[in-house]
Amino acid sequence: MLTADRQGSVLTGPAVRASPGRGRLIPGRGRLSGGRLGGLMVLAAAAAGCAGGVNHPGAVQPGATASEPPSAAARPVTITSASPPTTVVPVDSEPPVAGPPLPAPAGLAPFVSPSAAGEGVWRPAGRFVLGRPALYETELRAPGSGSWAGLAWMDTRLLAARLYSGSDQSPGPGAWQYTAAIQPPAASTLVAAFNGGFKMPAAEGGYYTQGTWAVPARPGAASLVIYSDGTARVGAWGTDVSMTGNVVAVRQNLHLLVSGGQPASDAGAVGDWGATLGQVSSTWRSGLGQTASGALVYVVGPGLDPLALAELLIRAGAVNAMELDINPEWTVMVTYTPPAAGLAAPSNGTDLLPGTMQGPSTFFDSRWARDFITLSARSGRA
Repeated sequence: MLTADRQGSVLTGPAVRASPGRGRLIPGRGRLSGGRLGGLMVLAAAAAGCAGGVNHPGAVQPGATASEPPSAAARPVTITSASPPTTVVPVDSEPPVAGPPLPAPAGLAPFVSPSAAGEGVWRPAGRFVLGRPALYETELRAPGSGSWAGLAWMDTRLLAARLYSGSDQSPGPGAWQYTAAIQPPAASTLVAAFNGGFKMPAAEGGYYTQGTWAVPARPGAASLVIYSDGTARVGAWGTDVSMTGNVVAVRQNLHLLVSGGQPASDAGAVGDWGATLGQVSSTWRSGLGQTASGALVYVVGPGLDPLALAELLIRAGAVNAMELDINPEWTVMVTYTPPAAGLAAPSNGTDLLPGTMQGPSTFFDSRWARDFITLSARSGRA
């Protein structure tokens, strides 16, 4: 498997480990496997993409438009959300004190008409916390390409974030306290996990963990900041978020894709947002945002240019958002639903979006060399 870094270099990637996850019904489509079939479909598409044989390296989901969307550079940076306007709440350096669980998210207006059954309707996913859902997921067809994207909403009052470090330039080799594979104590409260950002040379930002900047911070960089109680913030470094005594992890990647509820001014400039296999504008992309209430929202899907990713994050309620990793081999989110008081494991994991090359086993495999983020039941709330 060949992958492209931000500078467009061709790199040799690790062996693909197909997901053993369960099949799941996607609105308007048949039941798809979240496992080996999806992984093999993406692998075949990615290989063809490297040879210039397809429009994008991500697998086109059934029911999605297979043709290449219009060039992102030609698309105006506008938002056509049918949802009520978002009240922008300033992001403080210090996180809020965890309070009662957040209200469940409201349904999302689809971009594509007519809508498919269940499109934009949130449903609970993953381990319950305090007897109630801490995470919801849905699917929307993306503006422009019409390909399906998976969206997740995470209650930061119930969930604690943790950054797991990778040995492959994310940030690199080291005696990391948290790295793949996820160990049983963490698996006892794990609800979900998702991919991190670019390899550090391409991320144009820093990486902080275990009291050390493994890679120096860059002012203005899009930053995921995690505090000692597991609270997480997304914002621009030095403006929305900064170093405080209770910061335990910072993961920077490029600059904000969404700021103040609007796409970045260069969201239509594909070259600003990472190199893709086959140098196409639309590929598998992922992103993480934060809503005005403090919830985290994650988006992943094929056939996405940066502006489409921004629009999906905004539709999910993001005030600030950052692009995470891109290309089919690196983009994945999994929720885990173990038996009561049981351990999260590949056997009880489910892909947010069927067809991702990685899956429920990825984060439990010690060979996985990239950084990732977990969301677990907060201490005392499992």
